[in-house]
Amino acid sequence: MTSLDIQMIQELVAELPDWKVDRERGAISRTYHFKDFAAAFGFMAQMAIVSEGMNHHPEWFNVYNRVEVTLTTHDVNGLSTLDRDWARKADGTFALLGRQEQA
Repeated sequence: MTSLDIQMIQELVAELPDWKVDRERGAISRTYHFKDFAAAFGFMAQMAIVSEGMNHHPEWFNVYNRVEVTLTTHDVNGLSTLDRDWARKADGTFALLGRQEQA
């Protein structure tokens, strides 16, 4: 596995506009906001299963209805396709949960 090059990081930023890139750290981060604690925790539980399947685990922090996520691949000291793939899955899960809350 190799780290993403500059062009790939720029493509990542364009594809995932809600994520912020920390080039110095070689990481991306995003904060998700939910209706309540149960919804935030449900998101984390679903993404924990995804994380295990990918063998790629986020740094995350939860307070009430907020989940802050940071992704980096320690094996390459920066961003990799694992981070991109995890972020895509997390955004998809968040979109699904958001639609269910509004129904």
